[in-house]
Amino acid sequence: MRHHSVTRKFGLKKDQRNALMRSLARNLINENKISTTLAKAKELRPYIEKLVTKAKTGTLASRRLVISKVGGVKETKTLFDTIAPKYKERNGGYTRIIKTTRRALDAAPMAVIEFV
Repeated sequence: MRHHSVTRKFGLKKDQRNALMRSLARNLINENKISTTLAKAKELRPYIEKLVTKAKTGTLASRRLVISKVGGVKETKTLFDTIAPKYKERNGGYTRIIKTTRRALDAAPMAVIEFV
C-alpha cells in the first residue's frame, strides 16, 4: 500500500528535486532563515529536521551521512557545531514556517522558513 508516500515533484526529475532540496537546506543552514514558496518550505521541513536530529547525535557516521545529504563540509560543520547543540533538549520541531504575501509575478503563495 502507498499510504503517506506522496512527495511534491515540482515538475522536476528526481535528481533535480534532490539538488533543489540540497540547495534549500544549505541556504537555510547558512542563513538560518530563507524565503521560498510555501510548497518548497513544506517539503524542506522534514528534510532539514531529519538532518538536525542526525546532527544531535554527533557521531562520525552521522556526520558522514549529513555530508552526503547536504553536500557541503562547511554547512555540515555549522549544523553540528552551532545549530544542533541549541536543540539538544528538544525532541523535534526545529523549524517554523510563516506564510507571507503572495509573489507579485505569478501570485504563488510564499513563506519564510526559519530555525526556531
